[in-house]
Amino acid sequence: MSNEKVTISIVSYNNFKDVKKAVDSIERLTDPSLKKHIYIIDNANEEALYKTLNYEDVEYIRSPRNIGFGAGHNKIVSELNSAIHIVMNPDIVLVEDSISKLYEFMKDPDIGMCIPRLVDDRGNSLDVYRREVTIFDMFIRMFAKGMFKKRQAYHSLQDQDYSKVFPVPFAQGSFLVIKTQLLQSLGGFDERFFMYMEDADLCKRVNEVSQLVYFPGTTIIHKWEKGSHKNYKLFKIHVRSMISYFNKWGWAWK
Repeated sequence: MSNEKVTISIVSYNNFKDVKKAVDSIERLTDPSLKKHIYIIDNANEEALYKTLNYEDVEYIRSPRNIGFGAGHNKIVSELNSAIHIVMNPDIVLVEDSISKLYEFMKDPDIGMCIPRLVDDRGNSLDVYRREVTIFDMFIRMFAKGMFKKRQAYHSLQDQDYSKVFPVPFAQGSFLVIKTQLLQSLGGFDERFFMYMEDADLCKRVNEVSQLVYFPGTTIIHKWEKGSHKNYKLFKIHVRSMISYFNKWGWAWK
């Protein structure tokens, strides 16, 4: 069992180039005195490519098939012995030593999970911080993006001061930092969600027993492909996950 201060898991599915950029940025910018371990869970059998990643603290784990986002991250949860664990998308790039800053911030005993400032590759802030998920808000995001602007601003927490720490009901799961013991006590992600909404579910469970907050002290680039907005197969998966989420937590309309 590892005893790192920070562990990181990345679930990969045919995106080795993105993962390599993400890992390279972590290795280049993180203080070497901060002991860390990076797990790459490969859902697409690209082992030959990943053998070219020559970092001692990177561990490759091959899945026999595409088991999904949450289940992929869950493969290593039980063996962790770190202080904090980072759930990270492949399309993330660090521009500073964010890992050390997050490690220090998460020493706060009242905080169970946090999400840093996420921007696109042009530096524009991303609307990945949201209020509780409702059917109306999900309908707007998927079918009526150009309408209900006030409601969209409300749902995406545009009324908050992003120079300060504030509570977040739902943080999009591209880069979540959670205390490892809390993640283990919650049993990781709910594997009923193959992909999409598993982050909303985890955030809701965290907020029942601890606190999820926005942390403005570091900025991270997220490419954010929004695949389900462009791909019909992913769209269907997203809709199924939404149905599972509302069946679990109640059908809140607005």
